[in-house]
Amino acid sequence: VGSEMCIRDSQWMNQCQPDTLDNSKRGSIMAEQQHSFATPGPAALGAFAVAVFGFGAVFLGKVSVNGLPLLAAWLIGGGIVQLTAGIMELKDHNVTGGNVFLYFAGFFMFAAALSVAAKFLMITNGITPDAVVEGWLWMAGTGFLVAMTPSYAKSTAALFLLVVGVDIALFLIALLDLGIANPAICKPIVGYLLVGTGCIALYPILATATNTVYGKQVIPVPKPLVK
Repeated sequence: VGSEMCIRDSQWMNQCQPDTLDNSKRGSIMAEQQHSFATPGPAALGAFAVAVFGFGAVFLGKVSVNGLPLLAAWLIGGGIVQLTAGIMELKDHNVTGGNVFLYFAGFFMFAAALSVAAKFLMITNGITPDAVVEGWLWMAGTGFLVAMTPSYAKSTAALFLLVVGVDIALFLIALLDLGIANPAICKPIVGYLLVGTGCIALYPILATATNTVYGKQVIPVPKPLVK
């Protein structure tokens, strides 16, 4: 229980390590962090990994137009997971994780799913989508995530690196949609950045689930950049 209470997004496993805490300190931390649910972090990061692997494949040119409806379907599933996780985190007073999960659910998952489906219908009916409006929208979305990024400096370094990678990818996506960036150069960069952040997300999933179940640090956790 002590391990599980300590594994939360912006405090992920850096506030306590169950195998090194004495009983008094563990009790104090548990008293400060009473949660009504187990952490939804692994599920939310899993949904994130699914989404960025899918988007990464699109930007790398591995997916044809006919694959877009399938991507939209998977994004809806990811949105449900992240919406649930965001509400749970906000209920437990986690400002960083709760708000970021809600943002990803609303825009990276649900809005993106609708956008992907709309583009598929437009392209298959001979209409060229005008993505400029999405460039403006993604600029605002990127600004939100950049504003939340310093909060992750107090989390594990792996999560901070993940968020920075997404910051860069979203910024490039905005430039691509605005017609400013060179697609031949930037699309592969975005694709590899997204797949890379998805790979990074798998490590905190492993560490969180394993360390929580075993009640001690089995999987090493990168230390936060700021204590």
